[in-house]
Amino acid sequence: MEHAYGLYTHIRANKRRSLALLVGLFGLVYVMVFAGALAGEALTWNASLDWLLRRAGSDWVAAVPWATLGTALWILIAYRFHQRLIDVVTGGYEVTRREQPRLCDLLESLCISRGITMPKLKIMDSDALNAFATGMNPQQYSITVTQGLIQTLEDAELEAVLGHELTHIRNGDVRLLVIAVVIAGVVSFFAELIVRLFFQSGLMWGGGRRRRDDDRRGSGGALYALLIAVALVATAWILSIMIRFALSRSREYLADAGSVELTKNPDAMIMALRKIEGRGDLARANSAIMEMCVDNPREDFANLFDTHPPIQRRIDALVKFAGGHDPGPIELPSPGEATAPAGPGTAGPWGASQAPSDATGPLDAGAVLPGGPQPWGQNPPTEPLGPPGPWAPRQGGER
Repeated sequence: MEHAYGLYTHIRANKRRSLALLVGLFGLVYVMVFAGALAGEALTWNASLDWLLRRAGSDWVAAVPWATLGTALWILIAYRFHQRLIDVVTGGYEVTRREQPRLCDLLESLCISRGITMPKLKIMDSDALNAFATGMNPQQYSITVTQGLIQTLEDAELEAVLGHELTHIRNGDVRLLVIAVVIAGVVSFFAELIVRLFFQSGLMWGGGRRRRDDDRRGSGGALYALLIAVALVATAWILSIMIRFALSRSREYLADAGSVELTKNPDAMIMALRKIEGRGDLARANSAIMEMCVDNPREDFANLFDTHPPIQRRIDALVKFAGGHDPGPIELPSPGEATAPAGPGTAGPWGASQAPSDATGPLDAGAVLPGGPQPWGQNPPTEPLGPPGPWAPRQGGER
C-alpha cells in the first residue's frame, strides 16, 4: 500500500481537485483554438457574426485533433528535456557524496525512513536561500539546493527543507506542476499567435472575400468576432495563470506538513521558513522555476498572482496543527557581512591569533610571526632554541 505524507484526507481531496484543474487547463487549449479560428475567419471574410461563429465552429472541429496531438508532443518534449533546460537556466549541477557528504547523509536518512528511492542532489551557486524539486519519473527526480541555503541553515533546518521537497516528489506534485507549466505554455503560445495575427493583419477586417452570389453571409460582424476572440484569449490566458498558481499554493501547506511528519520536528521547518523568508529570489530563474521553489518572494498585485501562500500563513498552520513554535522574523547577515572562517595556521586552541604583519615591514609588539601560533596563542622570541626541557622547548639555550 502506498504511503502518503502530511494530512492524508486533504492530500486525496487535493489530488482530485488538482486533476480537475489540470483537465480544465487542458480545456483552455481548445478555447484558444476556437478563438484563433474565429479571429482567422473575421480577418478573412466580410460576414455576419452568426455566420462567422458557425464557420469558426467548423474550423475548430477540424483543428481539435491537431491541437491535441501538438499539446501531447509538447508534453513529451518537456518529459524528456525539461530537467536539462532547467539546469541550463539555473546553472545547477549534480553533486556526489564526496562533494556534499552532509547534504547526502540528511537526504539518505529521510529516504531510508520511508523506503523511497533517493533523488539526485544538485547545487546552484547562489547566495539566495531556496530549493526546488524537479522530474517526471523516479529516474529524473532531483532536488536542487542553493549554496546560500547550505551555508545558512543548520542540519535540522536543512533536513526539514529536504523533507519538504521530498514530499513534493512523493505526492506527485512535481510531475503535476511540470505538466501544468507545459500546458500553460501552450496556452501562452496560442495567445501570442492570435495577437500577432491580429496586429499583423493591419486591422483589415473582412478582407473583402465576399462574392455577389453569397449575400446570405451578411456583413458587419467581423469587428464583433474579433472582440470576442480577443476576450476569449485574455480569459484563457488569465485562467491558465490562476490555475497554475492554485496548484502551487494548495500544495505548499501539504509539503510543510509532510516535512514535519518525516522529521518529527515542526520547529525546524518553522525556523527554515523564517530564514528563507524574503531571501529566496533566484535571479537566473524564470517564473515557472520559482513556482517550484520552497518560497517565491516575487509578489504580484494584492497577492492575486502569488504562487505560494505567505510565509506567515504557512507558519501559523504549523503552529496550529503541528504544535510548532514561531520565533518571529529572523534577521540574517548579508553574504558580504558574514564573518569569514579563520584560515589554517591563524588560530590556536584558545582563540584566534593576530594577523601576521607584512614580511618586509617592522613587527608590531605582539605580532604573530610566520611560524604560526604556539599552544598559548603567542609566538616565542626569536632566540635560538636550546635543548628541550621536561615540559617544552627551552628558549635561548642553557643558562
